[in-house]
Amino acid sequence: MKKFRKTRANQLDKFIEDRHLPDKDFRTQVNEAIHIICSFVKERCFRWAPDPVRVSKVVKGGSSGKGMTLKGLSDADLVVFVASLTSVREQLQHRRGSIKEIRRQLEACQRKETFEVEFEVQKRRKKPRALSFVLRSPRLLQGVKFDVLPAFDALCQVIKGYRPDPQVYVQLIQECESLGREGEFSPCFTELQRAFLRDRPTKLKSLICLVKHWYQMCKMRRGKKLPPQYALELLTVYAWEQGSMETGFSTAQGFQTVLELVLKHQHLCIYWEKYYDFENPITGQYLRRQLAKPRPVILDPADPTGNVAGKDPYSWQLLAQEARVWLGYSCCKNWDGSPVSTWKVPV
Repeated sequence: MKKFRKTRANQLDKFIEDRHLPDKDFRTQVNEAIHIICSFVKERCFRWAPDPVRVSKVVKGGSSGKGMTLKGLSDADLVVFVASLTSVREQLQHRRGSIKEIRRQLEACQRKETFEVEFEVQKRRKKPRALSFVLRSPRLLQGVKFDVLPAFDALCQVIKGYRPDPQVYVQLIQECESLGREGEFSPCFTELQRAFLRDRPTKLKSLICLVKHWYQMCKMRRGKKLPPQYALELLTVYAWEQGSMETGFSTAQGFQTVLELVLKHQHLCIYWEKYYDFENPITGQYLRRQLAKPRPVILDPADPTGNVAGKDPYSWQLLAQEARVWLGYSCCKNWDGSPVSTWKVPV
């Protein structure tokens, strides 16, 4: 923590490069682990299940999928799209059985010494959303944590520039409202979440990594009471889009802007119209209801039912307390001690 907060504003780029961007060996190790689990899921995972199940594809999500992994944080989200599922309602009904089968087959592989897995003890939930485990193998220097999530393939396929049929979101909204499960099925749209961030400028991704590192440090002090990390990633993208759009921006200025926006969390209302908009009557009415909810509102650009800012305003108050302290550190000061300027960003 001391190294970060004492880093001069004009040295933040070097700080990120030296301490947070993974090297080639680390990336190779993580990719090797992902290859092992992807091959396992596609080739043998459901082969002996009671009902015939076909995996249409396995998509890498989370930080690994977006190209924003932090050095030392070897974790990966894998979304397993099951071809037989036809709706998020069916996903909800069969999720527990799918997770149980994946675990059973992982244990079988472990008994055959194909690889070693350690399952994480999760909170008692009747219907867990993902299977969490750590993969260990003689081919890997360290264990890699996985969250494997079975999902309905709402998009079928995604190509560059692809915009989903509006009916995809109409069905999602209607089913989520009927089930009372808004925001729970965002893994179905992992490919869009990944595409939204993957092709951004390298320096913006580095800024996101810096913000994520700051967030993780705050989390060490505050525990798990802070807003979701994904909200901070999107807030950083929003700050850059509204305040800069340059590829050679000042990292300190971007970081300062994000901290200032955290302080203004009670006014945040952020959304994008890249994959959905107000044109369809059902989606439009739903979006207006979403945007009328208590602040902060940060809608998932791929899933209009997901307010990734969370439902706990107190969590943002805690994060704002941290931001206020950090604004007094060297990383947010010029050489003469004056605060780094911020981008002009509407909230």
